Amino acid sequence: MFKILFSHPEFMIPILILLSLSIICQIIMGVLCHRLIRETENMSAAKNKSLQQLKLKFSSCCKMHEGISNVPIFVDKYISSIKVCGISLSTFKHISGQLVLLSILVAGIGACIGIVAGDSIIFIVPYYAVSFLGLYCYFAISSLIDIADKTGKLRTNLIDYLENHLAGRLEQAKLDLKIVNGENEDTSETDTSKENEKDNILSAAETEELGSLLKEFLA
Repeated sequence: MFKILFSHPEFMIPILILLSLSIICQIIMGVLCHRLIRETENMSAAKNKSLQQLKLKFSSCCKMHEGISNVPIFVDKYISSIKVCGISLSTFKHISGQLVLLSILVAGIGACIGIVAGDSIIFIVPYYAVSFLGLYCYFAISSLIDIADKTGKLRTNLIDYLENHLAGRLEQAKLDLKIVNGENEDTSETDTSKENEKDNILSAAETEELGSLLKEFLA
Protein backbone atom coordinates (compact mmCIF):
# COMPACT_ATOMS: atom_id res chain seq x y z
CA MET A 1 0.00 0.00 0.00
CA PHE A 2 2.74 2.49 0.98
CA LYS A 3 4.73 1.43 -2.08
CA ILE A 4 1.80 2.40 -4.30
CA LEU A 5 1.17 5.58 -2.31
CA PHE A 6 4.78 6.75 -2.54
CA SER A 7 5.53 5.45 -6.01
CA HIS A 8 6.23 9.10 -6.96
CA PRO A 9 7.62 10.70 -3.75
CA GLU A 10 8.64 13.85 -5.64
CA PHE A 11 4.90 14.68 -5.80
CA MET A 12 3.40 12.83 -2.84
CA ILE A 13 5.73 14.25 -0.18
CA PRO A 14 5.11 17.94 -1.18
CA ILE A 15 1.36 17.22 -1.21
CA LEU A 16 1.44 15.88 2.34
CA ILE A 17 3.68 18.74 3.53
CA LEU A 18 1.37 21.39 2.07
CA LEU A 19 -1.72 19.76 3.58
CA SER A 20 -0.02 19.48 6.97
CA LEU A 21 1.04 23.14 6.91
CA SER A 22 -2.50 24.19 6.02
CA ILE A 23 -3.96 22.26 8.94
CA ILE A 24 -1.26 23.59 11.29
CA CYS A 25 -2.19 27.16 10.27
CA GLN A 26 -5.81 26.46 11.19
CA ILE A 27 -4.83 25.02 14.57
CA ILE A 28 -2.55 27.98 15.37
CA MET A 29 -5.34 30.47 14.62
CA GLY A 30 -7.78 28.49 16.73
CA VAL A 31 -5.41 28.34 19.71
CA LEU A 32 -4.69 32.08 19.49
CA CYS A 33 -8.36 33.03 19.34
CA HIS A 34 -9.20 30.67 22.20
CA ARG A 35 -6.54 32.25 24.42
CA LEU A 36 -7.72 35.77 23.61
CA ILE A 37 -11.33 34.83 24.38
CA ARG A 38 -10.28 33.35 27.72
CA GLU A 39 -8.31 36.52 28.53
CA THR A 40 -11.22 38.81 27.63
CA GLU A 41 -13.53 37.00 30.02
CA ASN A 42 -11.51 38.62 32.84
CA MET A 43 -9.99 41.72 31.30
CA SER A 44 -8.97 43.22 34.63
CA ALA A 45 -6.44 40.37 35.07
CA ALA A 46 -5.49 40.06 31.38
CA LYS A 47 -1.76 39.45 30.86
CA ASN A 48 -1.79 39.61 27.07
CA LYS A 49 0.26 42.61 25.91
CA SER A 50 -2.03 43.45 23.00
CA LEU A 51 -5.07 43.52 25.31
CA GLN A 52 -3.22 45.73 27.79
CA GLN A 53 -2.30 48.08 24.96
CA LEU A 54 -5.95 48.10 23.88
CA LYS A 55 -7.07 49.21 27.35
CA LEU A 56 -4.43 51.94 27.49
CA LYS A 57 -5.28 53.19 24.02
CA PHE A 58 -8.99 53.24 24.81
CA SER A 59 -8.38 55.12 28.06
CA SER A 60 -6.17 57.72 26.37
CA CYS A 61 -8.68 58.20 23.54
CA CYS A 62 -11.49 58.70 26.06
CA LYS A 63 -9.44 61.31 27.92
CA MET A 64 -8.48 63.17 24.75
CA HIS A 65 -11.83 63.08 22.95
CA GLU A 66 -14.20 62.92 25.92
CA GLY A 67 -15.31 59.37 25.07
CA ILE A 68 -15.47 57.17 21.97
CA SER A 69 -18.76 57.29 20.07
CA ASN A 70 -18.26 54.08 18.06
CA VAL A 71 -16.67 51.37 20.19
CA PRO A 72 -17.41 48.48 17.72
CA ILE A 73 -15.23 50.12 15.06
CA PHE A 74 -12.48 50.58 17.66
CA VAL A 75 -12.69 46.86 18.49
CA ASP A 76 -12.79 45.84 14.81
CA LYS A 77 -9.58 47.76 14.20
CA TYR A 78 -7.96 45.89 17.08
CA ILE A 79 -9.10 42.48 15.79
CA SER A 80 -7.80 43.28 12.31
CA SER A 81 -4.43 44.18 13.85
CA ILE A 82 -4.02 40.80 15.61
CA LYS A 83 -1.04 39.03 14.07
CA VAL A 84 0.51 35.57 14.13
CA CYS A 85 4.25 35.64 13.47
CA GLY A 86 3.82 39.12 12.00
CA ILE A 87 0.91 38.04 9.76
CA SER A 88 -2.68 39.15 10.34
CA LEU A 89 -5.40 36.57 11.02
CA SER A 90 -7.17 37.18 7.71
CA THR A 91 -3.92 36.77 5.76
CA PHE A 92 -3.05 33.67 7.79
CA LYS A 93 -6.43 32.18 6.92
CA HIS A 94 -5.92 32.92 3.22
CA ILE A 95 -2.47 31.32 3.35
CA SER A 96 -4.02 28.17 4.82
CA GLY A 97 -6.51 27.98 1.97
CA GLN A 98 -3.84 28.65 -0.65
CA LEU A 99 -1.72 25.80 0.72
CA VAL A 100 -4.63 23.39 0.26
CA LEU A 101 -5.19 24.57 -3.30
CA LEU A 102 -1.49 24.27 -4.01
CA SER A 103 -1.47 20.68 -2.74
CA ILE A 104 -4.37 19.85 -5.06
CA LEU A 105 -2.50 21.48 -7.94
CA VAL A 106 0.58 19.35 -7.25
CA ALA A 107 -1.62 16.24 -7.06
CA GLY A 108 -3.19 17.11 -10.42
CA ILE A 109 0.22 17.62 -12.02
CA GLY A 110 1.42 14.28 -10.64
CA ALA A 111 -1.69 12.50 -11.91
CA CYS A 112 -1.31 14.04 -15.40
CA ILE A 113 2.34 13.07 -15.58
CA GLY A 114 1.42 9.53 -14.51
CA ILE A 115 -1.24 9.30 -17.24
CA VAL A 116 1.19 10.58 -19.87
CA ALA A 117 3.85 8.13 -18.68
CA GLY A 118 1.37 5.27 -19.04
CA ASP A 119 1.08 4.36 -15.36
CA SER A 120 -1.77 2.09 -14.37
CA ILE A 121 -4.85 3.37 -12.55
CA ILE A 122 -3.50 1.90 -9.29
CA PHE A 123 -0.63 4.41 -9.28
CA ILE A 124 -2.84 7.37 -10.29
CA VAL A 125 -5.71 6.92 -7.84
CA PRO A 126 -3.55 7.74 -4.76
CA TYR A 127 -3.19 11.34 -5.97
CA TYR A 128 -6.96 11.82 -5.99
CA ALA A 129 -7.39 9.91 -2.74
CA VAL A 130 -4.85 12.08 -0.90
CA SER A 131 -6.39 15.24 -2.37
CA PHE A 132 -9.93 14.32 -1.26
CA LEU A 133 -8.67 13.23 2.16
CA GLY A 134 -6.74 16.47 2.56
CA LEU A 135 -9.78 18.56 1.61
CA TYR A 136 -11.92 16.64 4.08
CA CYS A 137 -9.39 17.17 6.89
CA TYR A 138 -9.08 20.87 6.03
CA PHE A 139 -12.81 21.59 6.06
CA ALA A 140 -13.43 19.33 9.08
CA ILE A 141 -10.82 21.13 11.17
CA SER A 142 -12.00 24.52 9.90
CA SER A 143 -15.55 23.75 11.02
CA LEU A 144 -14.35 22.52 14.40
CA ILE A 145 -12.14 25.55 15.03
CA ASP A 146 -14.60 28.03 13.42
CA ILE A 147 -12.42 31.13 13.32
CA ALA A 148 -15.38 33.35 12.39
CA ASP A 149 -17.32 32.28 15.48
CA LYS A 150 -14.29 32.78 17.73
CA THR A 151 -13.59 36.27 16.38
CA GLY A 152 -17.27 37.08 16.92
CA LYS A 153 -17.06 36.00 20.57
CA LEU A 154 -13.85 37.97 20.99
CA ARG A 155 -15.50 41.06 19.51
CA THR A 156 -18.53 40.72 21.80
CA ASN A 157 -16.39 40.34 24.93
CA LEU A 158 -14.26 43.35 24.07
CA ILE A 159 -17.22 45.62 23.27
CA ASP A 160 -18.96 44.56 26.47
CA TYR A 161 -15.89 45.31 28.58
CA LEU A 162 -15.06 48.65 26.97
CA GLU A 163 -18.62 49.99 26.89
CA ASN A 164 -20.07 48.58 30.11
CA HIS A 165 -17.05 48.41 32.40
CA LEU A 166 -14.03 50.48 31.40
CA ALA A 167 -15.99 53.45 30.03
CA GLY A 168 -18.06 53.61 33.24
CA ARG A 169 -14.94 53.55 35.39
CA LEU A 170 -13.34 56.34 33.38
CA GLU A 171 -16.48 58.45 33.64
CA GLN A 172 -16.66 57.90 37.40
CA ALA A 173 -12.99 58.84 37.70
CA LYS A 174 -13.69 62.08 35.83
CA LEU A 175 -16.61 62.89 38.14
CA ASP A 176 -14.50 62.18 41.22
CA LEU A 177 -11.76 64.43 39.88
CA LYS A 178 -14.24 67.23 39.23
CA ILE A 179 -15.65 66.89 42.75
CA VAL A 180 -12.16 67.03 44.25
CA ASN A 181 -11.27 70.09 42.17
CA GLY A 182 -14.55 71.73 43.16
CA GLU A 183 -13.85 71.19 46.86
CA ASN A 184 -10.39 72.64 46.46
CA GLU A 185 -11.83 75.72 44.77
CA ASP A 186 -14.41 76.12 47.55
CA THR A 187 -11.76 75.87 50.25
CA SER A 188 -9.56 78.39 48.44
CA GLU A 189 -12.49 80.81 48.11
CA THR A 190 -13.32 80.50 51.83
CA ASP A 191 -9.68 81.07 52.71
CA THR A 192 -9.52 84.24 50.62
CA SER A 193 -12.80 85.54 52.10
CA LYS A 194 -11.46 84.94 55.61
CA GLU A 195 -8.30 86.83 54.78
CA ASN A 196 -10.33 89.75 53.40
CA GLU A 197 -12.43 89.84 56.58
CA LYS A 198 -9.27 89.91 58.69
CA ASP A 199 -7.92 92.78 56.60
CA ASN A 200 -11.17 94.71 57.03
CA ILE A 201 -11.10 94.15 60.80
CA LEU A 202 -7.53 95.35 61.00
CA SER A 203 -8.30 98.44 58.92
CA ALA A 204 -11.26 99.27 61.21
CA ALA A 205 -9.08 98.97 64.30
CA GLU A 206 -6.46 101.19 62.75
CA THR A 207 -9.06 103.87 61.94
CA GLU A 208 -10.31 103.81 65.55
CA GLU A 209 -6.77 104.25 66.85
CA LEU A 210 -6.17 107.14 64.47
CA GLY A 211 -9.43 108.75 65.58
CA SER A 212 -8.50 108.53 69.27
CA LEU A 213 -5.07 109.99 68.58
CA LEU A 214 -6.59 112.95 66.73
CA LYS A 215 -8.98 113.63 69.62
CA GLU A 216 -6.11 113.62 72.12
CA PHE A 217 -4.04 115.90 69.87
CA LEU A 218 -6.87 118.41 69.47
CA ALA A 219 -7.64 118.37 73.18
